[in-house]
Amino acid sequence: MLRHDVPASLVVFLVAVPLSLGIAVASGAPLIAGLVAAVVGGVVAGAIGGSVVQVSGPAAGLSLVVADLVQTYGWRATCMITLLAGVAQLLLGVCRVARAALAVSPAVVHGMLAGVGAVIALSQLHVVLGGNPQRSAIENVAELPAQIINNHSHAVGVGVLTIAVLLVWGKVPSPLRTIPAPLVALLVAALTAAALGWDVTRVDLSQSLDGWVSPLWPQGDWHGVVSAVMLVALLAGVESLLCSVGVDRLHDGRRADLDRELTGQGVANIVSGALGGLPVAGVIVRSTTNVRAGARSRWSAILHGVWVLLFTLCFAWAVQLIPMEALAALLVFIGVKMVDLGHIPHLRGHGEAPVYIVTFATVVLVGLAEGILIGLVLAALLALRRLTSITVQVIQDPDGRWHGRFGGSLTFLAVPRITAGLRGIPKGAAVDLELNIDFMDNAAFDAIHAWRLEHERSGGTVEIDELHDEWYSLAASGARVLPSKSPPRVPERWWLPWAYRRPRSTQAIPVEIPWAHGTGAERAGHPVPGDVAPELLAGAGEFHLRTAPLIRPILTRMARKQEPSHLFITCADSRIVPSLITSSGPGDLFTVRNIGNLVPRHGAAPPDDSVVAAIEYATRVLGVRTVTVCGHSGCGAMAALLAGGVKAAEMPGLERWLRHGGHSLDRFAATPAAGDVEPLDRLCRLNVIQQLENLATYPEIADLTRRGSLELVGLYFDIAAARVHVLDRGHFEPVSAHDTQE
Repeated sequence: MLRHDVPASLVVFLVAVPLSLGIAVASGAPLIAGLVAAVVGGVVAGAIGGSVVQVSGPAAGLSLVVADLVQTYGWRATCMITLLAGVAQLLLGVCRVARAALAVSPAVVHGMLAGVGAVIALSQLHVVLGGNPQRSAIENVAELPAQIINNHSHAVGVGVLTIAVLLVWGKVPSPLRTIPAPLVALLVAALTAAALGWDVTRVDLSQSLDGWVSPLWPQGDWHGVVSAVMLVALLAGVESLLCSVGVDRLHDGRRADLDRELTGQGVANIVSGALGGLPVAGVIVRSTTNVRAGARSRWSAILHGVWVLLFTLCFAWAVQLIPMEALAALLVFIGVKMVDLGHIPHLRGHGEAPVYIVTFATVVLVGLAEGILIGLVLAALLALRRLTSITVQVIQDPDGRWHGRFGGSLTFLAVPRITAGLRGIPKGAAVDLELNIDFMDNAAFDAIHAWRLEHERSGGTVEIDELHDEWYSLAASGARVLPSKSPPRVPERWWLPWAYRRPRSTQAIPVEIPWAHGTGAERAGHPVPGDVAPELLAGAGEFHLRTAPLIRPILTRMARKQEPSHLFITCADSRIVPSLITSSGPGDLFTVRNIGNLVPRHGAAPPDDSVVAAIEYATRVLGVRTVTVCGHSGCGAMAALLAGGVKAAEMPGLERWLRHGGHSLDRFAATPAAGDVEPLDRLCRLNVIQQLENLATYPEIADLTRRGSLELVGLYFDIAAARVHVLDRGHFEPVSAHDTQE
């Protein structure tokens, strides 16, 4: 294990030292405080925490908080606040509430980090340019033109050189990229400044090493102190836990124990505060570097802290060669990287981009605490809006009846939309009201019920159909209504193949088979159903459990008579499910399936009474209005025709049946190739056209078509693309999803 962890720890150590120094600068803390936090984060949090590969240390996301605390209370009091924040984290971890932190919207977290990055970059850019940071981001932006015009000192050269190395280093050959870019940039800047004798400000650790002082209790309003403690505890805790979750996605080892991680972060902050270090948190940059360097256990994080400690004790003199302007340039680079706009497309897809933007803007323009608070409030309001959003649709059917559809959670917030929709229905009309809801409060019920009573008094009729749960019926009957939303039904997965369903049929209701429970003699020659058809029986059981209660009212109404509008002729191929690709239900399609979706011509030999009988029954008895032939890509019957019947030579029944495809083969031979369409798919398409012509050879079909009472339709299903195409002599085009919208 150590043969992987030792090299990884050295890589992380090389990244941690310059970042820790830079974050200390951004925080307004002694430089040694950043190294102390790196040591404690590595050794203490690495040993006690719940993630085996996460690396903890000073975090740039906390720098604004620390800088504000240093200005308000002083450095020694800030150390005490860090210690107390660690105590709070420890208590939260012991109470096992770590997962509650994951309820914070990522949009708020990303917006906060982006805002912090922008503030850091703007303030440290003035140091790079040879000036001093201003008090706010707006003032920093306003002063930039003057800084750029008036300052062209050696400090500017060091800063520009540092940023240039950071930008270029990612494009050097792979072997060189194993050396961390921040380390290379600081080395180049330090060596260049020393070689050219530039006048720059050097890092000085001597005062920090000699002037250690103990933490001091903060003076001032205790409300402010408590707020500061909780702010540091929550920010550091949330950042650490989100980092743990993110790092878990990068490796295949043991998953993080979040409660233990929060406890470990608490102990680390207690130690760091007591020793005069910055607040500690899990850091994504160092953790990602650790994983990519090959770390396998927590020893990598621990050893990286040991290397930082040895470096501080033995090589502190080397740090004094680094120009402060180079550290400021490193912070500018880090700040810009924190403004990751790549999150916006993902957040926009979920409607959370406003949370990110508002949080970012408020952090930059007002402050960190205010930005987080406003971001959380906005995220909560958007979530409330989504949870209480409803759909209201009121339309008039062709037969004159009015149809209203309400969906979602009907609360008092939805009452204006409910009443506006119902107000559009004229008095005395016949109304079908469909409620597909998971909750209805008293205000929504009163609005619907009052309208119904008034509408029925005016001579109208109202039929209410509740698709999900009977919220309205229960309230109207005076029964007690549950105060919570209905749990969503388990999604119907009937359209998935059996092999794709998980779990597979363990809760299915058994199907009653007459001979399944009889004597051995009664069962002689019949295998046990569960042994030969577990999927079929489990599928039937799932139908009984989930689908039958929903569809039973419909099937009961049509039990005595079927009235399909379509005769649907398609292939017996197991991948073709007519009801799936046409979104049809019971009673819609009168279906004929055979190999190759063939229609023997009228009077063809050998005769096939099965297809003929279906055509006669559908047109003369059922009165269908459409006959559809549906072919598909990769049809095995067409492949056999292309092979000259070789594949069917040992199956005489199949060989005789495929003779009905001879006309399709003739059409294929007489039709020029079309573009890049494969020969098999071209034959599959031409076969559909040929079967439509074969249908026209039946006198009753030809007569009904001529009178406009019957329409012949060709469909083609592309299996790989899951796409239905309309097909005839003149065109081949996919059915658009927009064609199905009301």
